[in-house]
Amino acid sequence: MKQYDRLAELQPLVGQEIGTSDWLVIDQDRIDAFAHATGDHQWIHTDPARAAAGPFGATVAHGFLTLSLLPLLFETGFAIADVRMGVNYGLNRVRFAAPVRVGSRLRGHFKLLAYDALEGGAQLTVQATVELEGSPKPACVAETVSRRYV
Repeated sequence: MKQYDRLAELQPLVGQEIGTSDWLVIDQDRIDAFAHATGDHQWIHTDPARAAAGPFGATVAHGFLTLSLLPLLFETGFAIADVRMGVNYGLNRVRFAAPVRVGSRLRGHFKLLAYDALEGGAQLTVQATVELEGSPKPACVAETVSRRYV
């Protein structure tokens, strides 16, 4: 994990990668828990027998599950020591470029697109690319906007 002592250290890094997360395995328990939490029980996610004969050959993670894992991927991608609080401000764009089959491994790559100073902190716009191990396409690419406070 990449460590930064101060939030302000990121300002000159606009346009550069600021961290890469650990790998995360997507198992059926996580997929089922997400289906339960969201009410999205479509068979391609929750029925391994039926999904085995489907278009992906196995169950696949919900696209929104992949997106919802960004905070966890951020947590292992980089840390800023003087930040006392961070809040999600929104997303500018999101794309799900490749299906995430059960058992796949994901990791995040984070590129700082913008650093805008705020009173007591900064607004960071970060391109989060969720790498899908063994795939030429990422599972997800999202432009995230967060506010970090020192």
